[in-house]
Amino acid sequence: MEHRQHSQPGVRLGDLVERFGGQLAGDPDLVVASIAPLDSAGPSQISFLSNSKLRALAAQSEAAALILSPLDDPSVAATYAGARIVTTNPYAYFARAAQYFVSLEEAAPSPGIHPSAVVDASAEIDATAHIGPHVTIEAGAVVKAGAIIEHGCFIGREATVGEGTHLFANVTFHRKCIIGARGIVHSGAVIGGDGFGFANEAGVYIKIPQTGRVVIGDDVDIGSNTSIDRGALADTIIEDGVKLDNQIQIGHNCHIGKHTAMAGCVGVAGSAKIGSRCTFGGAAMVLGHLEIADNVHISSGSMVSRSVLEPGQYTGFYPLAKNAEWEKSAAIVRNLNTMRDKSRALEKTIKTITEQSKPEND
Repeated sequence: MEHRQHSQPGVRLGDLVERFGGQLAGDPDLVVASIAPLDSAGPSQISFLSNSKLRALAAQSEAAALILSPLDDPSVAATYAGARIVTTNPYAYFARAAQYFVSLEEAAPSPGIHPSAVVDASAEIDATAHIGPHVTIEAGAVVKAGAIIEHGCFIGREATVGEGTHLFANVTFHRKCIIGARGIVHSGAVIGGDGFGFANEAGVYIKIPQTGRVVIGDDVDIGSNTSIDRGALADTIIEDGVKLDNQIQIGHNCHIGKHTAMAGCVGVAGSAKIGSRCTFGGAAMVLGHLEIADNVHISSGSMVSRSVLEPGQYTGFYPLAKNAEWEKSAAIVRNLNTMRDKSRALEKTIKTITEQSKPEND
């Protein structure tokens, strides 16, 4: 299948403002070719200021235009000669504008099924979907309008891929799993593999069939080599707007609330329930069967070993130190019980001495 090529010399600032809002100070007919960082943007590019500490750099920028906040605009405008788009959230504006520039430059895959793809006759493939080379789609699967399934993907029986969802090369999407609209699943991800479920009898492990599904909402991003296990009996649930980085493990029967984001190498053990709008720093770990409330933020490398029922920032690891210092601190921690007992004994002795030394009343 051929790809449609787009030729786009640039974008008018007026078009950006019409599409994304903001207040334009400058020529609406000024054309910018791309977005670039503050320190390297040239006279044909637009940049953005999302950190007020970089005002001086923005004021000296050679960019044709800047995206910035009302708070930063007066000081920057005093010396910056280019056009300005003033908006309450410059970073979000940059993200949307960057998506728009990419959409103009990318080669859009043509609808249709590549001759090398293996598609079961009972699968429902929308005419506007793109099915790439060497894709396998099993019986009863549904691929909806505008979906892009790149080469080497596997879609199991009775699975559903929503409108406009993009599976990059070599994604595995197992039987009966569902993903909603506008999702992005990067290469190597495995959705719906068996959860880690075994019963122990006399030291021998007996596999428990994993018969649930993975049900993923709309606007979900899943990074490369991330695994989301299917439920044992009930489903594993990923709600709308969740963002998962690369190499994340989500165990069976987990429930991840709306707009929660997890950085790389996070691990969530089975049956954990995580609320909405939470964030997890890289390599954070969550034990199984725990509950985490909405708006909880877990620092990188933290181990969540108990339920967190109140919003806030939580950290659960020891700060980095030189090894010799760390060993001294570890020795102190290891001996805290003994130190506590000695402290209590000392307090008791001081109390006794104090009482004995009090003068007697005549």
